[in-house]
Amino acid sequence: MGKLNKIAVSGKGGVGKTTLSAILAHLYVERGRDVIAIDADPAGGLAEALGFPPELVAQVTPVAEMDDLIYERTGAKPGSYGAFFSLNPRVDDIPDRFSIAHRGIRFLRLGDIESGGSGCICPESAMLKALVTHLLLYRDEMLILDMEAGVEHLGRATARAVDAFLVVIEPGRRSIATARQVRKLAADIGIHRVYAVGNKVRNESDWEFIKEGSPVPTLGYLSVNPELTEADMRGASIFDAAPKTVAEVRAIVEALEALD
Repeated sequence: MGKLNKIAVSGKGGVGKTTLSAILAHLYVERGRDVIAIDADPAGGLAEALGFPPELVAQVTPVAEMDDLIYERTGAKPGSYGAFFSLNPRVDDIPDRFSIAHRGIRFLRLGDIESGGSGCICPESAMLKALVTHLLLYRDEMLILDMEAGVEHLGRATARAVDAFLVVIEPGRRSIATARQVRKLAADIGIHRVYAVGNKVRNESDWEFIKEGSPVPTLGYLSVNPELTEADMRGASIFDAAPKTVAEVRAIVEALEALD
């Protein structure tokens, strides 16, 4: 596969995407990479999982809520429909101006497009799409994109830049069904390097269930680990608090890097 630069992580809510994304970010810093972690899940808590201090997290405004900036760049107010606005607003300064950084990781939160559903053509969606396109195509950092179970922020133009699309699957039929849906959505826009990572695996039969049901090749799994819950309760970095899970993700990175 060559040098990995852009990894998107997806899966149904509560499945463990954020845990995987946070540890991946720290592991690539460990490998000497400049890392930018993007929280593209409206319900996400990626900054907290990364271990960013609360006072730093408080400084982050989701890009979708930057009304004045969206108006300045697109020519239309957020939430406005039927208005003329730029579908290609300037976004190249946003990652550096509006991100926070800690322990070698730059962090940016995209936020939610609340009105109109995922297919809405509105100034905020134009802004986020342009920003993700810029991050994928024109930035050199290692990008970790923590996403919902969908591909709303991606498009055909950016699909080729995604080096690996990881779907997190837990032992359960609904999670497998979500993975099938994600694989189809990804294939529809031209992403074919889709792989599964198991999570909340209690035993070998859980792992067999995931491997047999997964619609895409599996790279490895994360075991059930009470340290993850404790880290979340304390607001601690998962990378520091759950060494067993870190070791499991390290093995997944090795498997990923070894792919042709």
